[in-house]
Amino acid sequence: MRSATIERNTKETRIRLSLELDGSGEGAIATGIGFFDHMLELLKKHANIDLAIEAQGDIQVDYHHTVEDVGLVFGKALNEALGERKGLTRYGFASIPMDEALCETSLDLGGRPYLVMVSPMKHMMVRDFEVKLVEEFFRAVSVEARANIHLRQIYGDEAHHVCEGFFKSFARALRAAVKIDPAEKGVPSSKGLI
Repeated sequence: MRSATIERNTKETRIRLSLELDGSGEGAIATGIGFFDHMLELLKKHANIDLAIEAQGDIQVDYHHTVEDVGLVFGKALNEALGERKGLTRYGFASIPMDEALCETSLDLGGRPYLVMVSPMKHMMVRDFEVKLVEEFFRAVSVEARANIHLRQIYGDEAHHVCEGFFKSFARALRAAVKIDPAEKGVPSSKGLI
């Protein structure tokens, strides 16, 4: 079973997250941030993973700590669930339209954390949720999952749709990258180690 359960407790957040890579999109998500829950539901569904998250954070101060820490815990769980990454497809790509918006993700689970997010809407708001927090979430995921993630907004002028495009395209790229490739006999790296 490619799964992990991680807990993180700080003075700012308390998070418990369970992940099953070979799942079917099941699991309850509750972070206290409605829009973020919606994005994580999309991620779970379109990646076809089982994901359960219980998070309590200092959202009366800001959403930043909760969003970033959920990203750290998700990334850590992803890294643990991948194990040695033997037989892994490793790479994933998806381009997702969401009404007038088009967003894409290129993903490499090759052990090198790096994030690039290209979007002119980073400082726009969806209700009280700043799009910049999407970048903070994926940066945290990248670091703890040891993943290279490139997110690009091709176009779009509605911030909600752009955020959905990012989460759905990441989910579909992840779905492709975590698949086991029967032709891959070891670790998918010329170095012999990820």
